[in-house]
Amino acid sequence: MQRSLLARIMEFVVLAAVLAFFGFVGMFLVAVTGGQSFYVALTAVVIVATIVFIAVCMFAVSVRKQVLYRSFFGFLVLCGLTVAGYEGYQWYENSIPVVSEQDVDLSEYQPFREPTKAKKLEEPASLTLQGDLPRLDGATALYPLYAAFAQAVYPKKEYNPYDSEVMSSTTPKAYERLIDGEADIIFAAGPSQQQLEEAKQKGVELKLTPIGREAFVFFVNAANPVKGLTTQQIRDIYAGKITDWSEVGGAPGKIRAFQRPKNSGSQTMLEKVMGNVELMPAPEEDIEAGMGGIIRKTADYKNYKQAIGYSFLYFATEMVQNGDIRLLEVDGVKPDKSTIRDGTYPLAAEFYAVTAGSANPNVSRFIDWILSPQGQSLVERTGYTPIGGR
Repeated sequence: MQRSLLARIMEFVVLAAVLAFFGFVGMFLVAVTGGQSFYVALTAVVIVATIVFIAVCMFAVSVRKQVLYRSFFGFLVLCGLTVAGYEGYQWYENSIPVVSEQDVDLSEYQPFREPTKAKKLEEPASLTLQGDLPRLDGATALYPLYAAFAQAVYPKKEYNPYDSEVMSSTTPKAYERLIDGEADIIFAAGPSQQQLEEAKQKGVELKLTPIGREAFVFFVNAANPVKGLTTQQIRDIYAGKITDWSEVGGAPGKIRAFQRPKNSGSQTMLEKVMGNVELMPAPEEDIEAGMGGIIRKTADYKNYKQAIGYSFLYFATEMVQNGDIRLLEVDGVKPDKSTIRDGTYPLAAEFYAVTAGSANPNVSRFIDWILSPQGQSLVERTGYTPIGGR
């Protein structure tokens, strides 16, 4: 009898060790292949429950086997229903419209492409460059504009938006490339404090030349009854002081205040709007699994009924064209070209051609042309407000 119990214990230990090993391998593979944390946790629960089931079957002689099997089967059915519910919710989440830079096809604005959305001059440009082409980079939202500049001045050839003299690698990467001498001019909102410090550490002086004006806008789900916010209310929302829409005249519901990645143009603009008010941590909607562990990242704006997000006017209304969002008035003023021009919209700001001491002789000539009537007409035609248009 004693030997039989010892044999069962040894058998159980071996079975439990094997199950635990394969469970760990399964969880590891799910994690490193980008699987959801839900399935990592579910795998752990199933393995533990299976080990407990085996233990009860082997050692609890007073428990009827039929009851055990039915209980374990019921547990597996519950797991299946949980998975179905989770996948259903994931489907619902994925069906919610997203405002993302990744959804924009920049090739539609590529210079000299036919057809291209990049605007054209009605007459030949007063400046023509054939050699020593300044290497351009910048914000996604400004690519249609500097693609139009290049189309007017640069020689006709293919300019891949992701690898050429006229490319867009997003604001953070563009500043990095400019500081490292890989770009001659970038087109972006003003730099963040971190970007200024990085330039200083590398002995680089950033020169910002204003070339146009744009509105920094906030938007909500089109079904949200809130039509506008004050600047102070925006600060309070992003500081975490206002947490429910009922506090600003909306229907009750927790505010989901999305943010953008640090050093992006829109995030830097939000930080300027906040002034000395501390910005609350961003909601971490996405979890990306990898060999280095769990990496948290800021989500793209997702159009939940209770969400609020922000961008720039041209990007939100022309490049994305999401009819399920509505722009908010700020301090009672609607964001549009007329309120940018007359200065009544409070969150209008300049955007820049930024340089860092390039030796390319055509950099200054190109920027002078951008500030000329022809260059500023392309700013207007593209959908921005010219620098003198205030």
